[in-house]
Order: sequence, then C-alpha cells, then structure tokens
Amino acid sequence: MTGLHLSGITVRFGGLVAVSNVSLDAPRGMVTGLIGPNGAGKTTTFNACCGSVPVESGQVALDGRDLSHLSPAARARAGLGRTFQRMQLCDRLNVAENVALGPEARASGHRPWGQLFGTPTQQRGVTAAAHEAMERCGIAGMAAINAGELSTGQRRFVELARALASDFRFLLLDEPSSGLDVAETERFGETVVTAVGDGVGVLLVEHDMALVRRICEQVWVLDFGELIASGPTATVLSSPEVRAAYLGTDVGASV
Repeated sequence: MTGLHLSGITVRFGGLVAVSNVSLDAPRGMVTGLIGPNGAGKTTTFNACCGSVPVESGQVALDGRDLSHLSPAARARAGLGRTFQRMQLCDRLNVAENVALGPEARASGHRPWGQLFGTPTQQRGVTAAAHEAMERCGIAGMAAINAGELSTGQRRFVELARALASDFRFLLLDEPSSGLDVAETERFGETVVTAVGDGVGVLLVEHDMALVRRICEQVWVLDFGELIASGPTATVLSSPEVRAAYLGTDVGASV
C-alpha cells in the first residue's frame, strides 16, 4: 500500500516500555491523527518512524519499502519528512533562507558534493520550491524577515513551508498547532488538507481536538504506549474508552 505502515513497533528505555507493539497504517492522500494523553508515546512513535530512537522490534515501511534499517537521513531521502514540537529554525536567517534549507538539505543528501556547490539549475529549483511553499503557507510577504523576529505562530508556518518545499511524500507533524491562534489554526489545517490533495500523506500528533475533527479522516489512539482504538475520527472520539483515557472519566461534551 502507499503511505506509512508500522508493524509491531516496540521502543524500550531501560526498564520502561515507551511504545508497545504498535501497528498502524496512515495512507497517502489523507490526514491521519495519532492522539492520546501526555506521555502516551506519540512523539516516541514519531522518533521510531524517523530512526532517531532504536526500536527493539517491529518494522517501519513507506510506500511498501522497509525503512527499518535506514539512518534518519536515508529515511528523509526516501520521502519521510518531519516537524517537531520544539521548532528548529535558524533565527539569524530570513524566512526564505529557512524554507530553502529543506530542499537544499534533501538535494545535498542525494548528491554529497552538492553540500559544497550547486548548479544554477539546482539553485533555481530550490528558490522556486521555497517560493511556492511560502505562497501556500501564506508567508511569502515575510520572506526577507529574520526568523528570530517572528511570532510563534508565524514560525510554525515557516517550519511547515520548509517541509512542503522539500517535496516529501509523507509528513509527520508533531503538535503543529501549538502557539497558533484560532485563525492561524484554521489556515494551517487548510494548508495541510491542500497538501494531501496533492498526494502527500500526513500523520498528525495533535491536542487540538477541533483541528483533529476537521482535517483527520481517521485516528489512532495511544495510551501508556499501547494502541487502544482506531477508526473514523468521529466514531473514535465519541468512544467512552477513548474519552476516559484521553480526557479523564468526567469528559462532559468537550471532545
């Protein structure tokens, strides 16, 4: 199948099992949610997908290709991109330069000599990809502003634009709405939905349930490192088991 497939992923830190036998599918062309309370193992699952933490057992595959034995850089070259809870921007570079770092890094990874120089054609391609991504994220007017001068919400859009400019086939978005106001969150969701309309797959870790409801077609729920539910978003979020695990037993009607 196309998209991200996890099979039996287990991650252990000493005596602590952070993720236990997690299997899930996140197809391309749609947004899939990965939700759960703090400490449920969501970010650890992302780290396992990217290869930044060792996996005790299990397999990570993208579009049918086993990535389990590849380095984080090789997984990125294979088409798996990521954003982080803590944004990683170069504050002394302007927005356009930050966004361009994405396609530049991916291109140089495919051609190591490209870390030293690029052809004019390659440079034009990077510039065009960065500009298109900034337009899609509504930040083209900020291109010349240093990242260090931006608000948290604006920085989130720069990080998303950098990922989109890199032409990944699948994106892992880790709490991307953190720091966004209501209007920014709505625009962020629209941008992500547009990306999946172009055939990109997205696995979204998010605590904003309104955003999850709006853009996720299906969700998987983690609790204490184990999957406890999966299925269509509305069905899963209305499940008493999920409501109890994610929001506590007295959940009211807030989901």
